[in-house]
Amino acid sequence: MTRRTPLFGWLVADVASLTGTRVSMIAIPWFVLTTTGSATQTGLVAAAEMAPLVLMKALGGPIIDRLGARRVTLTCDALSTIVVGLIPLLHLAGLLGFPVLLMLVALAGALRGPGDASKYALVPQIAEMAGVPLERVTGLQGAIERTAAFAGAAFAGVLVALVGPANALLVDAASFAVSGVALAATTRGLGRPERTVQSDSSYVTDLREGWRFLRSDPVLVGICLMVSVTNLLDQAYTVVLVPVWAHDSGRGAAAVGVLFAVFSAASIGGSVLAAAFAERLPRFRVYVVAFLLCGAPRFVALALDSPMWLILGTAVVGGFASGFLNPVLGAVIYERITPHLTGRVTSLNTALCWSLMPLGGLLGGALIAGVGLSPALLLVGAAYFVATMAPTAGPRFRAMDRPPPTRPVLTPEHADPALVDA
Repeated sequence: MTRRTPLFGWLVADVASLTGTRVSMIAIPWFVLTTTGSATQTGLVAAAEMAPLVLMKALGGPIIDRLGARRVTLTCDALSTIVVGLIPLLHLAGLLGFPVLLMLVALAGALRGPGDASKYALVPQIAEMAGVPLERVTGLQGAIERTAAFAGAAFAGVLVALVGPANALLVDAASFAVSGVALAATTRGLGRPERTVQSDSSYVTDLREGWRFLRSDPVLVGICLMVSVTNLLDQAYTVVLVPVWAHDSGRGAAAVGVLFAVFSAASIGGSVLAAAFAERLPRFRVYVVAFLLCGAPRFVALALDSPMWLILGTAVVGGFASGFLNPVLGAVIYERITPHLTGRVTSLNTALCWSLMPLGGLLGGALIAGVGLSPALLLVGAAYFVATMAPTAGPRFRAMDRPPPTRPVLTPEHADPALVDA
């Protein structure tokens, strides 16, 4: 096994995992709609998956740090293969009632939360083993994620159309198996616990230790708050604002697909370049310029009912700029975390970043109902600008340009009292 074998195996696992996720995003709602005909039940299934996913992302960190990231992700992949595979098998056997479906989808979400978190907790060790900068690994991951968003959805749509949603879920189940096998074969010796868990250390104590660490770092706090708000606004943009714009402007559903495809394709190019060069660039300046280009302009272009060529041009520029964000922010996050807290802090960070996303559709709908489409787009664009630029007002946020010094583990005895819950 060469030094870079774990990196290649991890990337293969990530491709399989993200492709399976895109399949389930289309297959499960379509399966529910075609078998029940109920939009309400479809929404319940979506909530049943998302709620335990976010919750277990937050709560799974201590388990990852205690057992090791590799062991947790392999276990979750194996169990997910079984759980997701049961959905089509029970359906074919006539045993899949709606309560059973809810239970299986919720269990799949609960497994995916710590499974994804532990997979990404391997990144610092994989980068060190491969001898490559963190920006390169996070850049490659970003390129894979954006490629999956671009091509995975199309593949999932074709797959569901050809074999049906139930059979498509068998492919989703197989993706977990491929991910597990790739990691098991290529990451031996990685992802082990960074320390031996002490007998007097409880789960709650470990969870609080991760929370105190996260709260103690102003850069991590700034990134976490900013991403949680932008995820909320992006969700409103994706699921409500853009579809309503396409409908009201008469451009139709094709315009939605073209707009998102152009943005995703451009972001893939940005991610690839970031993987190669991001470690040489000043992170703070990249952050500011990228968000200025990929944030507010796309909302303004739609609000002003610009010509389609200008809207797509804005998508190209914004998508390309967005490709530089995940490599930079991911590297900043990983390098600021004490190794034995990686599972806890990254899990909490991701869960908090996702926490507002379920409200995005409600926000978009409420704004359109209250003030109309164009004002809603301008308001969300302005909020995006404030959310992304507000952290830059503090001098501490500029610390992302330099690696932090080695930090002691915060404990109740020496942590700043202002950062510790009463």
